[in-house]
Amino acid sequence: MSPLGRFSGAQAARRLMALPDSELARRFPQLEAALSHPLDRRRTLRLLALALAGGGMAGCGPGTPDRGFVSAVRAAEGVVPGIPNIYATAHVRDGYAEGILVTHQMGRPIKVEGNPAHPASLGATDVMAQALIHDFYDPDRATGPLHRGMPVSWQDLADAMHAMRAAVTAPRSDGGQPGHRLRILTGTVTSPALGRTIDQLLAACPGAVWHRWGAIGRENVSRGTSLAYGQPTAVTADLTQADVLLALDSDLLDSAPGHLAHARAFAARRNPVRGVMSRVYAVESTPSLTGVAADHRFSVSPAVLNEVIGRLSARILQNEAPSGGPDWLGAVVADLRASRGRAVIHLGPDHAPEVHAVVHAMNEALGGRGRVFDVIATPEYQPAAPQGTLSDLIADMESGGVDALLIVDVNPVYQAPRFAAALGHVAHSITLADRPHETALAARWHVPLAHGMEDWGDARGHDGTVAIVQPQAMPLYGGMNLLSALHACMGQPLRPASDLLRATWREHLPSTRDWHDALASGVIARTRSPSVSAALQPAAVRVASPASFPRTPAQPVLLLRPDPHLWDGRGANNPWLQELPRPLSKVVWDNPLLVPPDLARDLHLRNGDVVDLSQGEHHARLPVWIQPGQAAGCVVGFLGWGRIHAGETGNHVGTDLYPFRDATGPVRVDVTKVSSVPVACTEHHATIINTAPSDIARHGTLEQYRANPAFLKDTEAGQEDTLYRRPPDAAVAWGMGIDLNACIGCNACVVACQVENNVPVVGRDAVLHQREMHWLRIDRIYEGTEAAPDTFFQPMLCMHCEQAPCETVCPVGATTHDSEGLNVMVYNRCIGTKFCSNNCPYKVRRFNYFAFAQRENRPAPSRNPDVSVRTRGVMEKCTFCVQRIAQARIVADRDGLPEQVVTACQAACPTRAISFGDINDPMADVTRRKASPLDYAALPEQGTHPRVTYEGRIRNPNPDIGS
Repeated sequence: MSPLGRFSGAQAARRLMALPDSELARRFPQLEAALSHPLDRRRTLRLLALALAGGGMAGCGPGTPDRGFVSAVRAAEGVVPGIPNIYATAHVRDGYAEGILVTHQMGRPIKVEGNPAHPASLGATDVMAQALIHDFYDPDRATGPLHRGMPVSWQDLADAMHAMRAAVTAPRSDGGQPGHRLRILTGTVTSPALGRTIDQLLAACPGAVWHRWGAIGRENVSRGTSLAYGQPTAVTADLTQADVLLALDSDLLDSAPGHLAHARAFAARRNPVRGVMSRVYAVESTPSLTGVAADHRFSVSPAVLNEVIGRLSARILQNEAPSGGPDWLGAVVADLRASRGRAVIHLGPDHAPEVHAVVHAMNEALGGRGRVFDVIATPEYQPAAPQGTLSDLIADMESGGVDALLIVDVNPVYQAPRFAAALGHVAHSITLADRPHETALAARWHVPLAHGMEDWGDARGHDGTVAIVQPQAMPLYGGMNLLSALHACMGQPLRPASDLLRATWREHLPSTRDWHDALASGVIARTRSPSVSAALQPAAVRVASPASFPRTPAQPVLLLRPDPHLWDGRGANNPWLQELPRPLSKVVWDNPLLVPPDLARDLHLRNGDVVDLSQGEHHARLPVWIQPGQAAGCVVGFLGWGRIHAGETGNHVGTDLYPFRDATGPVRVDVTKVSSVPVACTEHHATIINTAPSDIARHGTLEQYRANPAFLKDTEAGQEDTLYRRPPDAAVAWGMGIDLNACIGCNACVVACQVENNVPVVGRDAVLHQREMHWLRIDRIYEGTEAAPDTFFQPMLCMHCEQAPCETVCPVGATTHDSEGLNVMVYNRCIGTKFCSNNCPYKVRRFNYFAFAQRENRPAPSRNPDVSVRTRGVMEKCTFCVQRIAQARIVADRDGLPEQVVTACQAACPTRAISFGDINDPMADVTRRKASPLDYAALPEQGTHPRVTYEGRIRNPNPDIGS
């Protein structure tokens, strides 16, 4: 369909010429340069040609019409108005699948939940899976094929594919194999169907090479495993069996394949009320979610981290006597050895394959194989054809050795700076992507792909289990299925992607019943990768001294990390992810350079000061943010920002730091202050600091708990007594418990609440004026020193107080209490006095200063129809997902069963930190949690008696390591 709609060429031309320049730039970013000049004859003819081509595209498509959103006169089979339908599929990130369930209302996807049947999600989700709904409805997705950035017809694209096939299959004058000069570039591929299709393409072009590359650099992990075991393998951890975990620069809980399952297993061993506690050590240069959750966190420079790994390997693998290294290293080694068979070490991806091999050797020496970790056949697809790296591909392109290049769903022009110049040497380049990003516009041809929620496919999880990806809707913008597009590149007739997928699994799922069962569950049974008996290679044991950085570098070392929400840049056009506070800095809409406190003092830097970051020929200007707990001698920059072809939301937001990845070895940079700018941050007034362990985020040690399990309870006489308090008098009394031992600050609950409750995005300027709208926030609380702080996460939402101070001051009764304990809002009554917000001690109410819901770029079909969209001048806050309570009440009345309610934040949480239910029910999980000796209410001195309470955090420190 044309970006201008279903119009004739003449009609499209008239509409196009009538659009203002700002709208033209948004719809057609490739015209940005032309629009910067006054209207002239050349520009007029160019826009006219664009309009004529766009108008003609409406009649030429990939075989799937764009039906748009039109109300059905007759409801489809299985669709009942008001009753949601749920379908299983998968969210694929970096090739690995996490099972999800998509909720539909009247055929429109509106919400994502985790699939309990999938071993990589176990019913949970992360922020990127929750934000899929906005990506699906994103109007900036590709709407048709492009040639050199300009719209063309599908027939033109078919002709280009034919020319490419002719070029790569023609006999060569030098006698070499036809197809030798064809290259295919993909990311990590675990999909058996996609791998099989690419193999068929390679077989049709003998000598072609498949290059696999990921922008985050996780190839180091797989190469390290292959180096350690001599064959392609993967290592999976079972943290439920681990008594001791040593996390070295680890991403185990936030982004590693299977991180949701790892987080669930991790939390299962972190509450002494429910079992024996594990002990966790973290050694890292910059704070991570794993480090915050650890019992001991050691902040070390990259140089010291490499030295620690070397000394660890010497002591564990070669039994060297303790000598040198940090004071705490001996106690850590002793603890690992004492827990032989139940100890595991995990290393993050930002290290060389040789270092990963060392860590695998240490885990083998600690005897945990078969219990705390297992070695399995790699989930990544293993082709029979030759494979290459991105560096090999760039070298061949620069030398003129590549005639044709297929770029499949990756963006190397943005993420690998050398690639853009090399691409100009390729005669036939085709990018397959769901949006016109930097690579799609730089290649000669762009094939628009369907979104993952419109597509058929499959992918393996971290343990090899295969998930079926099934479409949730017809393609909104006419994109092609990836499997079908690759078959078209081979010159084969277009076939339905479901048929291609069925053909891949026909032997494993022979009957229609088997196929339907797999679609219903989202998982193909009995596909987990088997354990392998590969022995550790001697070379892995011999590598005992990884190369280290100089101990005292003259310049700071730049560490580049993927943004925790935008990831490698794929989430840049999603405002939910842009406005989601980063877990530790709480910064939104920007990627400031994280600097340690000592460097900030030396350079006289404050938050928001703009610095010139330079390394050789690479320069970037960006603000700084002081990060407590970051190691001296290093600065951290987040990747995924500074996009120029992301879409209306993501263009030119933040600073692109990918060019600094061209450097080899440690990236030492100069940091020079030049100016200052305001940085949007949701932590407005001051950093929250615990004045004592019994303050807001209560905590203690396992030793204290064993001596007195209720040591965190309020001991002040009369604390629980009040003249006006009354017990719940309804059949149901809703309450919530939050376990601070389990919360890792991942923010999945925040996005889930935003999607479920139609919480609007307000934008950077409004956040600067302290007007963000999230109903749920994750407070990050510090205790201790800025160089080595103890950090705590505490979810904060409406407490639904039994004695709510907001209710007594509302002049119109807009906020009131119901019989089941909910503090409810009557939006039609609210007149915006903000008295309730002033009187709330928890500061969890949000005021609509402007018509945020009308101003945000959110398609109406993505909103939850069960939740009203609030307008300007209305106060709003958490409702305990009252719409879900109402739905559960209908089901309970119909079926005669107790009301079972799962709130959006509870459903998303990977660690089950949140429990919700009827506190009148003694068998409910929330009731059992509130009976914990660690349970307490925040700010009890206010006398509000909140229905939301917390379990205090308990740590299990090593007594041989000083505080």
